[in-house]
Amino acid sequence: MHNITRRKLLQSMAMTGAGIAGTGLAAAGLATAMPAIASTKDSNTVNTPLKGNVNHSVSRWTYGDLSIEELCQTVKQLGFGAIDLVGPEDWPVLKQYGIDSSMCNGAEISLEDGFIHSELHDELEARYIKHIDLVADAGYKNLICFSGNARGMSPKVGLENAVKGLSRILPYAEKRGVVIFMELFNSKVNHPDYMADNSAWGIDLCKRLGSQHFSLLYDIYHMQISEGDIIRTIRDNHQYFGHYHTAGVPGRHEIDASQELNYQAIAKAIVETGFKGYLAQEFIPTPKTKANRIASLQQAIEICDV
Repeated sequence: MHNITRRKLLQSMAMTGAGIAGTGLAAAGLATAMPAIASTKDSNTVNTPLKGNVNHSVSRWTYGDLSIEELCQTVKQLGFGAIDLVGPEDWPVLKQYGIDSSMCNGAEISLEDGFIHSELHDELEARYIKHIDLVADAGYKNLICFSGNARGMSPKVGLENAVKGLSRILPYAEKRGVVIFMELFNSKVNHPDYMADNSAWGIDLCKRLGSQHFSLLYDIYHMQISEGDIIRTIRDNHQYFGHYHTAGVPGRHEIDASQELNYQAIAKAIVETGFKGYLAQEFIPTPKTKANRIASLQQAIEICDV
């Protein structure tokens, strides 16, 4: 799975609505995988319930080897209740399991073609108005968007264009109770030329829009690569960050001691701001077996459960 990019999986699962075909819990091997979670601890130890200070989630695409039903069963087994980056085609399964779609997707054209491009505003407006209705009617709240790639455009012009484009959909989002989130990416490693590659640009966009129905998805992995200074940035600007993603730096894998970020300290800083949104795991698990990939998710949830 770690050789598959988020872009490809989002295109194949969310934008096409194809999803990944499930074969049932036992047939896919999850029935044998789940007991392996406990094997990461002493066999006499009972899993400690989550503390309740953090609303945990996991990004759908990073566990794309599991069917949506299998991922829902895994989430329930691990004791939390949300999955990120799920499109309408999979919402019925989430509802079956009582799991929140903590960040909805599917309205976007692509990661590269976003709101900084004026020539795309008509298409984006039509897509987002339609999707806002889908999200609201399903009882969800959060919907992702992207700045798009600069392609020679200055940050100033990109900001002005994004304000104009987003202003066309935010009144309707407010009417339907939906919050639009722009995700911050790094342009150094993963998303070359992406405009919203730093927190300052995103915060300026929030200030210009002045809407409670627009916020930033602060991706900790991406911002560590782009600018670092994670905890201070969160403490000083938490009012603009309505959702968080995790992954280890470098490599975008597990958030354990193999990488440079102290996620326990970061999660604690987030909680101390009074944050009530979602912290979603978006690392790409490295183990070869399904059981151990699930164990990686359990470990990440425990690290961030402060």
